[in-house]
Amino acid sequence: MSTEARYDRMLRDAALRVTRPRLAVLGAVHDHPHADTEAIMTAVRRDLGQVSHQAVYDVLRALTDAGLIRRIQPPGSLARYEARVGDNHHHVVCRSCGTIADVDCAVGEAPCLTAAENHGFEIDEAEVVYRGLCPRCAAVPVS
Repeated sequence: MSTEARYDRMLRDAALRVTRPRLAVLGAVHDHPHADTEAIMTAVRRDLGQVSHQAVYDVLRALTDAGLIRRIQPPGSLARYEARVGDNHHHVVCRSCGTIADVDCAVGEAPCLTAAENHGFEIDEAEVVYRGLCPRCAAVPVS
């Protein structure tokens, strides 16, 4: 199955109409993990030509609401989007360049961490952000 056919099927399975902007945004998120809205906009415009910011924002919201993509926002960062969904994974963020990478669940399955106090909530997700230096930044000598 081609990539476009796969994205078409994903949209239909989520009861979303298949449109060129939706296909382009879904493709951009898959091709550019942890991209911010501006990077997704650039990729979509490269694919489709002119498209409004609002159209891309609307598609990102629809895809997120449908569970086809995930919106993350590590502290101090712009909102980012990723195609890895349904598995309560975490992230590691470089303090220097901002690179973000996926980290599998700390222990077991979602929520994969147990809160010391749940205050009556039924917790189904835990979000952890690890911070440090990526290999490229760690290799740069400190002056």
